[in-house]
Amino acid sequence: MKTPLRAVFVDANPTLGDIAEQLPRPGNLALTVNRQPDIQCQALPVLLAGAPVAIIDHTALPTAIARDCTELRHVVFLGTGARSYMNPEELGELGIEVHTIKGYGDTAVAECAIALMWSAARDLARMDREMRAGNWLRSDALQLTGRSIGLLGFGGIAAEAARLALGAGMRVLAWNRTRKSYPGVQFVELDHLLADSDVLSLHLLLNDETKNFLSRERIAAMRRGAILINTARGGLVDEEAMVDALRSGHLRHAGLDVFTLEPLPPGHVLTTLPNVTLSAHSAFRTAEANNNLIGAALAHCSRIATTPT
Repeated sequence: MKTPLRAVFVDANPTLGDIAEQLPRPGNLALTVNRQPDIQCQALPVLLAGAPVAIIDHTALPTAIARDCTELRHVVFLGTGARSYMNPEELGELGIEVHTIKGYGDTAVAECAIALMWSAARDLARMDREMRAGNWLRSDALQLTGRSIGLLGFGGIAAEAARLALGAGMRVLAWNRTRKSYPGVQFVELDHLLADSDVLSLHLLLNDETKNFLSRERIAAMRRGAILINTARGGLVDEEAMVDALRSGHLRHAGLDVFTLEPLPPGHVLTTLPNVTLSAHSAFRTAEANNNLIGAALAHCSRIATTPT
């Protein structure tokens, strides 16, 4: 009988750890769940000793550290943003293949993007803060029915956001680097998208080509008074230019779930602006998405175990 493949879930938080231990486990997989989610990367060579597979949620895996993980051959990254934590090409040169998981939280992230949009349009977060401080703040809202939402990048999450926005009576525009189509969505050139969107929602992957994709020049080309929503990656946006646009009023509001530096440190400039709504990189964290994610990771490990070497 073939020995089960050993995999280590490197950084399981309580929720994901429970799911990993409760879901049915393939017979060809021996899984160790490390319930110390804040493990330092320097500890990985010891933790991964004897394990060909690492499941990673958010722990950095520098190439120099991976070189000391002598039996590691596969990294199953819980999501699509592996490049924020490791260099897949350099790991490939060491014989370590990086696998990502797509689609597990499309609906969850899209719902968060739409929620941030509504909160920004109604200024709900600011009113909540002011009322808790004893101030009766009232402001005029932006009615979204009939207005335009622009989707910058169009994959599974953007398709779900389009479905929700169309159902709310919005006009949906989109731009993608490759040709796409979707019922009810008008695909346009990038300059058209920036100029005509009352709400711009980002849905690009972060890589060398898309870093700071929403540059100072592109922010300036956006419709004045637009709302910016980012549930993708903080590095897609020139953060300094975004802050300047929020201060000047060129951008009405930003709803942000992701940041160039995470966790967002106390006193960060974004926490001081009244026209910003913040959430802690939690768009994908629903029970449904978590189950989809861990189930897909275990299935991926099982496929690795049955793939001839």
